[in-house]
Amino acid sequence: MDVVDLARLQFAVTGNLHFLFVVLTLGLAPLVAIMHTRLAISGNPLYERMTRFWGQIYVINYALGIFTGLVMEFQFGLNWSGLTSYAGDVFGTPLALETLLAFFLESTFLGLWIFGWHRLPRGLHVACIWLVTLTAYASALFIMVANSFLQNPVGSAEEGGRLVLRDFGALFTNPTLVFALPHVLSAGLWAGGFVVMGASAYHLYRRTAEREFFTRSLRIGVLTAFIGSLFTVGFGYAQFGPVSDVQPDKFHGAVPGIALGLMITIGQFVQFGVMFVLAPLLIRDLLARWRWLHPLLMLMTPLPFVAAVAGWLTREVGRQPWLVYGRLSVADALTPGLTPAAVTASFAAFAGVLALLAVVDWALIIRAVRRGPGEVALGAPGHSADPSPAPAHSY
Repeated sequence: MDVVDLARLQFAVTGNLHFLFVVLTLGLAPLVAIMHTRLAISGNPLYERMTRFWGQIYVINYALGIFTGLVMEFQFGLNWSGLTSYAGDVFGTPLALETLLAFFLESTFLGLWIFGWHRLPRGLHVACIWLVTLTAYASALFIMVANSFLQNPVGSAEEGGRLVLRDFGALFTNPTLVFALPHVLSAGLWAGGFVVMGASAYHLYRRTAEREFFTRSLRIGVLTAFIGSLFTVGFGYAQFGPVSDVQPDKFHGAVPGIALGLMITIGQFVQFGVMFVLAPLLIRDLLARWRWLHPLLMLMTPLPFVAAVAGWLTREVGRQPWLVYGRLSVADALTPGLTPAAVTASFAAFAGVLALLAVVDWALIIRAVRRGPGEVALGAPGHSADPSPAPAHSY
């Protein structure tokens, strides 16, 4: 491989490893928020245990995902300084907004939610997790704005050999963004639903004593996955028209893009069809009772993550050889003076760190799932740093 191919492969591997964390974060956040809302409305202690259990899994994934994002940032300056020099004034704007407005706020509200158990008023505590969800979605919006600019550099003009921003609003009405954003958010719901579904099926298969807990969780997981699959497939196909208008070669000239697109289309229809079969089984909790189905549900858990990676590859491979479509090629965006040895070394380091984080993430999640809701530190009164009794409004 030459230096360009090595740099591309490095970004593809690390980018997709990072996205595995992101898609689960986007899927679990609204589910935890809904569970917490139901707790606040009903006062049912079961929903408190569900919120704490699935919330702890969300926090594990979020915490390790932060480190994968930091690793990703290094690559722009290390391998792609040509992109920064040519389009940094435009491309960097949504990324800066993502960091300053979305990520910092998301982290702040998440901290308030984690440490607010038994301290914050009920309504304010619920508001914190909903703000976590909204800022997570805002973060996805800004990242997709930046990516969509690379796909179709709207709102910009070239001056003095650089792109400058002329119309900030055009970035948010980009044809390559309008359907891509809800497609990604729906894929997150699909992934989050599958994780909840698979973990619940694991405990039901083991004939857990927490049958009501995981029966309700299974119902939430299947319904979420069904809704996510419905909108993922719908918004996926809705992108074909706008993308074909902007990048006519994506579905006609890019052979790898066509192959990947066909693969993901078949895979999504299979998953979509499976969800249509599973969803009706929620009636009278047949899905929870039919123990022979539970291993199948567990085996299905990785499928939306595979589909998410295939979807990103289709979107990115089909744009080649352009980094900023029609304006800046991948070869020209590469940092001058890079050698294959240097890129290989950084590739090994970055991919190794991200792979280790991914292994740790899933090991911790699997450990938390196996322990079940009886051993959850998040929100437990005994884990509060404040030795004073819980206030009267605690729940």
